[in-house]
Amino acid sequence: MLLDTGPIVATLNASDQWHRSCAGAVTELIERCVTTEAVVTEACHMVGRGRARASLVLDFLLDADVPILSLDRPAMRHAARLMDRYATVPMDFADAALVTLADALQIGTVLTTDRRGFHAYRPASGKAFRIYPSVVA
Repeated sequence: MLLDTGPIVATLNASDQWHRSCAGAVTELIERCVTTEAVVTEACHMVGRGRARASLVLDFLLDADVPILSLDRPAMRHAARLMDRYATVPMDFADAALVTLADALQIGTVLTTDRRGFHAYRPASGKAFRIYPSVVA
């Protein structure tokens, strides 16, 4: 399962509208998750300023033993093509990195709050992503 930025940020922020849904889903599904360095960078930026805030993201992912993968040059080119394809959605690099990872590892599920984006994006299989959590609690 792919782990996107939103659930990381929501789980760490009790005032986030997605906190309850994401905290529950993350607790249940974190052992099956994989993410990318692009998502980690985006999450560190979104939790707020300061080293202590960003370290929450890193500690959270490392303590949960979430694999954090990098894209090689061919994968980055693939991500660039995806961003062009989905420019009207739009698709940022973190999302493109996740879809690239989905293509490489044949993953069809994503833990995300970006329902609009991941309803539009398609992995190489052409099938829609299964999105968790299913609702905002």
